[in-house]
Amino acid sequence: MSPELISILVLVVVFVIATTRSVNMGALAFAAAFAVGELVADLDADGIFAGFPGDLFVVLVGVTYLFAIARANGTTDWLVHAAIRLVRGRVALIPWVMFALTAALTAIGAVSPAAVAIVAPIALSFAARYGISPLLMGAMVVHGAQGGGFSPISIYGTIVNGIVERENLPGNEVFLFLASLTANVVIAAVVFLLFGGRKLWAMGAVEGDAAVAGSAPGTGGGKAPGTKGGAGRPSPAGGGGPSPAGSAIDTAPAATGTTGTTTVVPPAAEPATTPLLTPARIATLTSLVALVIAVLVFDLDAGLTAITLAVVLSTVWPADSRKAVGEIAWSTVLLICGVLTYVGVLDEMGTITWAGEGVSGIGVPLLAAVLLCYIGAIVSAFASSVGIMGALIPLAVPFLAQGEIGAVGMIAALAVSATVVDVSPFSTNGALVLAAAPDVDRERFFRQLMVYGGIVVAVVPAVVWLVLVVPGIG
Repeated sequence: MSPELISILVLVVVFVIATTRSVNMGALAFAAAFAVGELVADLDADGIFAGFPGDLFVVLVGVTYLFAIARANGTTDWLVHAAIRLVRGRVALIPWVMFALTAALTAIGAVSPAAVAIVAPIALSFAARYGISPLLMGAMVVHGAQGGGFSPISIYGTIVNGIVERENLPGNEVFLFLASLTANVVIAAVVFLLFGGRKLWAMGAVEGDAAVAGSAPGTGGGKAPGTKGGAGRPSPAGGGGPSPAGSAIDTAPAATGTTGTTTVVPPAAEPATTPLLTPARIATLTSLVALVIAVLVFDLDAGLTAITLAVVLSTVWPADSRKAVGEIAWSTVLLICGVLTYVGVLDEMGTITWAGEGVSGIGVPLLAAVLLCYIGAIVSAFASSVGIMGALIPLAVPFLAQGEIGAVGMIAALAVSATVVDVSPFSTNGALVLAAAPDVDRERFFRQLMVYGGIVVAVVPAVVWLVLVVPGIG
């Protein structure tokens, strides 16, 4: 067996173990980089660490540190309540407000699961109050998070753009962002129309304060029942194994009366408390705007800028920021750094070129492109979106270098295919939505998310390939 094939098989084993066992994929990738580098590729420590993404490490730490401070001092709570006040009793707008809110949070640097974890409990409690389908609301939250996920200062965006720059591929940060945003808006619109949105429009406005002070009781807000590459498969009932698949998506709202008809639950009687704009929150909002301007206007490094702003906020308000370092997305940092270090080992030993030539050897560039999109979607539905992007784009480099397929469109198609499937209940975002839904049959909701996730996996890669890749064929 050739060294190149051994290294790819080890990568497959890493994905399988991370999916089925409670082991961070990045930690597995570091171990694999050490084993393959030393035993197969005859690399020393310097050769193994040559692929460590130091720039992405700073971006991941800096941006998530700044966002952790925003969460600790209540800035994110203020943003949530400000967005909710825009609804003004119009029930049909609530799902779109949640979509826009999660999109804004990820676009300014929040990790996608962090944004979903903040918004999902509030969004799903709205769904229970007003008879909105939990599948509709959950999908809007997740697709919103992915819609903003590829902005130039977002976690996903900086990762993909960093990989593109390191691999000397042509890139377009704005096109990548707009491609993901457009894809998720279109999907959200279809979901809205199919799963109860028209009935919500007919409902009109309702009386009462639509604001919610916090997540509804019983949402299970602490720990998701399953995560990508971490906690294994979620248990829909909170105890046994996963629910069997096979049923069609049931779009009936969770809140039903004894006759089976939809019941609109009135808002809770207790008044909602709206967070005030304190000096710390004003400074944090200013810092977030400054980060956007620094990166987009002055072309400053996002990671170093974010860390600088976070340090200033921590110095002025140390009490609010004391726990922020512990809330940095260390698991994501470990994941992406580990995977990209292993990809660096693959590059050092020639596996990237070998695999790229194999894809190119198919002889039909468009077929190879759509296969890569489906590989990204299928693996990402059960493993890490960040991890699969970090592995797939470098593997496609020799294929893209031939110039027969447009690199910008292909990278955007890979990025969308690998992230849009995060509504799957086996993904972190899907599991968070499942955990946050109050007053629902979790086994039934699990099946809904699983079937919907399967439809997304089957349909979206082909559509983005047709729209983004086919027009760029050389």
